[in-house]
Amino acid sequence: MKIPKDRVRFNVGGRIFETTSTTLANAGRNSFFGALFSENWTLNQPNTDSFSNCEFFIDRNPDCFSVLLDLLRTGDLNIPPNVSERHIYREASFYGLLDHVRSAKWGQFDGNRLRHSSSVTGRAPGDGTAIRAGPDGGCCVAHGSVVHVYDWIMEEHPPLNLDYQRVNDVAWVDSENIIISACERLGRGDGGMGLFSKSTGELRYKFQVCHDNQVKSFTAGALSTSSDYKIFSSCKGRSNEYGVGVWDQVTGKQIDFLYESPGWSLGDADKLQWLNGSNCLLVATLFPRKDNCYISMLDFRDKRMVWSWSDFGAPITVDEKRVRDAIAMEDSNAICVVNEYEDLGFMDLRMNGGSVRWSSRSRMMKGKLSDEPCYPKLALHGGQLFSSMDDCISVFCGPDWVLTSRLRQGYGGSICDFSIGGDRLFALHSEENVFDVWETPPPPIS
Repeated sequence: MKIPKDRVRFNVGGRIFETTSTTLANAGRNSFFGALFSENWTLNQPNTDSFSNCEFFIDRNPDCFSVLLDLLRTGDLNIPPNVSERHIYREASFYGLLDHVRSAKWGQFDGNRLRHSSSVTGRAPGDGTAIRAGPDGGCCVAHGSVVHVYDWIMEEHPPLNLDYQRVNDVAWVDSENIIISACERLGRGDGGMGLFSKSTGELRYKFQVCHDNQVKSFTAGALSTSSDYKIFSSCKGRSNEYGVGVWDQVTGKQIDFLYESPGWSLGDADKLQWLNGSNCLLVATLFPRKDNCYISMLDFRDKRMVWSWSDFGAPITVDEKRVRDAIAMEDSNAICVVNEYEDLGFMDLRMNGGSVRWSSRSRMMKGKLSDEPCYPKLALHGGQLFSSMDDCISVFCGPDWVLTSRLRQGYGGSICDFSIGGDRLFALHSEENVFDVWETPPPPIS
């Protein structure tokens, strides 16, 4: 596009600033400054007799404007000591420049370049249930019956209190809405799932389970969402409603339910993971929730289990390897699992019911576990594999999943959960009510 080089003058809160239309065009069409241009990117100057009198007046903070104008000129964010970051974010929101500020503060996610950015101390007592990264760089943390929601500047929104119903899982639908799954409270018919506004805490609607054309109360467990606006949850009812339910994200209506077969476990699942490439759902029920581990792939188009594995009937050895988490890796047609020693194991999705190929190269810890262990968790992001163990997160890369880096902050005790999203990694600790924020530094300005 052709950008004119005209100078532009602003009077911001009584201070005069001069720049060019080229610099302003860096803000993008959807910004405050983009509205000053016509469709062919010609600046719409005010009607004045001469350029010397051509001036846009903005009744905003001039110190913040100076910082943001410099950001448009250089791509670098330099905040002087006399200006607070919160004011910069507020003014960036007004001018439509929040994405520019985010890009200047941290870069594209890379597990091997992550740096500890901050630690946030929560207000809820007790161990955390889960932490989930939001798509815009924020997160939410579940503690007991309360979910605390933070935006990308780590400012907390009004907490979501489920009135003594224990929260089992949390998932982001988009940057403004989250789903909460909770236990059924006997005698009240409460429980199940609800869609909540991130900003206000308003309950938008509840998701219901229908069995034999009757609405049933149920406990909702692990959650997952798909790119075609479906929501999945493991479900436990009082009679026969054990399985995985599917709801329409837009309407909140139940559209499917796959009941667990005898001798298997779906309703007690610890983890759900939707796979866009194969249109299947990974369902993992793990030790110690059950005495045995059950991992399966469900195809809701045919309403059947297309792949499964269990350690039921496997011999127990002295060096027992219990699966503590699992994650599907579509690109390599494999399921990765981890045990309490952070050994990684792999199973071939092309072979139903095969054995686990354990990799001792990944072992980071041997010996006795702590009195209150936090079992390892797995995540896959951008072709990198992440595994938590005690107070550390290990990063594995390459076709052989070689250990390439480790993340450790050293405050708050063992990591009970972590999550990646919005180009950030969030790690929730168990002994102290605190979570860490990890970011990749932005690339140097050339």
